[in-house]
Amino acid sequence: MSLKFKLTSVFAVAVAAAGFTVSASAQDAAPTTKERIERHEKGERGGFRHGEKRMRGGHRGGMMRGLHALNLSDAQKEQIRAIHEANRPDKSNMEEMRSLMEAKRAGTLTAEQKEQFRAFRQNARAKREQVHAQVLAILTPEQRQQLELKKQEMKQRREERRNQRRENRGGKTNTPTDN
Repeated sequence: MSLKFKLTSVFAVAVAAAGFTVSASAQDAAPTTKERIERHEKGERGGFRHGEKRMRGGHRGGMMRGLHALNLSDAQKEQIRAIHEANRPDKSNMEEMRSLMEAKRAGTLTAEQKEQFRAFRQNARAKREQVHAQVLAILTPEQRQQLELKKQEMKQRREERRNQRRENRGGKTNTPTDN
């Protein structure tokens, strides 16, 4: 056999293998956002595939986690989803923020980058507060009260866990006077 024939054969096998891999992985695609939301609303939990975020915990902390216990109407759920979709971060900003975080971890941030990092964080905080206010405006007074109670319970549990950790460490705290 000639070298040209061997190379062509190897190339054809590689292309076929790549095509098979792509078609096999396409059949096992991750569920859509709507499917994940429906599964979550039904109370189904479990693992998640690469690229999916957990519906509880992860990036859905704070007030958003507490919304699940409020028996929201379908209209309220749709409005909240619309608010989140409208306020989703821009991919270019996320990439820029990621590069700044890497520079910060490496210790190579310039003064200009530090200022840019501060500006990103301030904008993100303002955006979170805006989303929070929009979501609260959708809730009924009873739902807002339930959310506030849930927030207080979480604060109390967090304090109890903190105290439990201190007891487990033998009462040591991280205060400057304990050195």
